[in-house]
Order: sequence, then structure tokens, then C-alpha cells
Amino acid sequence: MPVITRRRFVTTTLATGATPLFPRVVRAQTAVKIGTAVLGDYSMAGPVIVALDQGLFKAEGLAAEFVPFRGGPDLLKAVMVGECLIGISGSTDILVFREAGSPIKMVATHTEGNHFTLNVAPDVRKVGDLRGKSIGVTRVGATTWVFARMVAKKEGWDPDKDVQVVGLGGLDAQLAALARKEIAAYVWGDGGAVSELQGKSKVLMRLDSVTPKWISQIQYASEDAIARQGDAIRKSQRALFRALKLMRDNPREAAGLVSKKLGWSPEAVLDAHKISGPLLPVDGSINVEALGVMQDTLLEYGLIKKKLPLDAHYTREFTPVKV
Repeated sequence: MPVITRRRFVTTTLATGATPLFPRVVRAQTAVKIGTAVLGDYSMAGPVIVALDQGLFKAEGLAAEFVPFRGGPDLLKAVMVGECLIGISGSTDILVFREAGSPIKMVATHTEGNHFTLNVAPDVRKVGDLRGKSIGVTRVGATTWVFARMVAKKEGWDPDKDVQVVGLGGLDAQLAALARKEIAAYVWGDGGAVSELQGKSKVLMRLDSVTPKWISQIQYASEDAIARQGDAIRKSQRALFRALKLMRDNPREAAGLVSKKLGWSPEAVLDAHKISGPLLPVDGSINVEALGVMQDTLLEYGLIKKKLPLDAHYTREFTPVKV
């Protein structure tokens, strides 16, 4: 009579479909939350949406949840209390929040360059047409406000006399003011592609033309999470950067996935990809020179009051991300 070893027993059991005496061990997944400052931005939210849909977080042993917020300050609070492991936000947040004393650090670049756009009324043909008119921004002192003033200065205008920069809030308020002809343009992210497709406005230019050295969006974490949850941060980043690769390589496939969550048409997502797609990073490496230019710009416009050492704002522990 042949000796039945444990290996032979398990092999035979699996082959016959019987219930195994030694069930396979299922490893518990680590629960993480990834937050974004807003939902309606393709390059910001898209990678999280794609990574979740394609099971990329799960492949890293993570049970991930996507939590979009209603602005950078709300996201910061969630990251600070440990509600979100990684926050994805506009890059100037790291400079503003660090100066205010928040113990957070940039862990990767999420969108390179400057993906913000100058969006204009359909009858505006060039930037020069905006002289003497109003440009809408989210609020006075916001990054959008800085960009509007930089556009004016590049044209050789006095940003306090030759053009009026008006704080209006969200995109709906901008579009309503544009329809009433109270403003002739507004500054927004790649979501301007949606309004252009609807015929409400048109994207006149991407604003890296006024900010040659810039980082548009970042991933950041609290210093406590960096010290205690480094492995979960790395795994989250691998999932996100695999999603970014998919978005770069197969934008039409990614558009189909992202459009459902954003509530945009696939065509609008593809138009947003034309704006942000060239700026999607490969490995999250941090451009310190660009960070320095941004710090100087915020100092010039009074959005921060003191110049902290640049290395206080980021860690290279997690970059370049290897996927």
C-alpha cells in the first residue's frame, strides 16, 4: 500500500475538487484611504480611480478607499489625523501648510509642470483681449489668483489696474459669471476641457507658459505616517504609478474608467488628457529647483511669509517609484 504523504494528499484533494483538509491561508489586506483635494480633476483623481478599478491596490495587498474632499485644507485635516494615508493636492499646499507648522512632507510628484488652464469666453481669441476685463479665480490668495496675476504681468499689464481678478469659488460659479459676462475668463485645472466640450468656454492655453518651472500636483503624507507606515505608502505609490502608466499608454481605456466616477463624458476625459497627459510622471521624482521657484513665487505674492529650507518640505525616501 503506497504511503500517502501530505503533499500527495493535498495534490489529490485539489485534483478531485474535494474540500482540502489544509485550507489555503488568505492574507489580510491593509486598509488605506487615499484622498484628493477635489474630485473634478482628471490628473489628480484619475490615477486613484484607475488603480481601484483595475485592482492595482489589491495586488499590493491593500484594501484601498478613495476619499475626494472639497479643498486642500479639508484634505490636510484628514491626513493629519490619520484618516487618509496619502493626500493628493495642488503642490503649493506643501509650502503653505509647512510654513503654518503642519508636519507633512511631499512623498512624490503627482503631476509635473503646470496643468492649470486659462479658460475664456467663446468670443475671446487671444490673451490681449482680456485687458480691461475680469478674470475669475477660486479665491483671492489662491494659486489660481497667483496665476491670473502672472498672466497679466507677462502681458506687461498692471494686475491691479489693467485687469480685475475676482474670487468666485467653484467651477459652477465661474461659468455662471462667464455666461452673465461678468468675467471674460477664469483659471482652472484640466476640467476646463469639460466646459469647452459643452461650448461654455474654451481653453486658451495651459499655464506652464507663465510658469516654466513648476510642479502642478503632489502626493504627501504626515511625518508620523512616513515613520510608521512607510511600507503602505510604497505599496500605494506602486499602485498609483501603475495606474499613471496605464493612463499614459492607453488614454482611451483610462477615459472609459475615469468618466464614470467624474461624471464626465469619455470625450471630455480624452480632452483633459490632452492637457494633462504630457505631464503625468513616470516615477514621481521631485524637482527641487521647481519647488524653489514656487516658494519664491509664493513669497513674492505674500502667500507665505518666511523661507523654510526646501528639504523641510519633502522626503526622497519613496522616489523614484519602481513599478
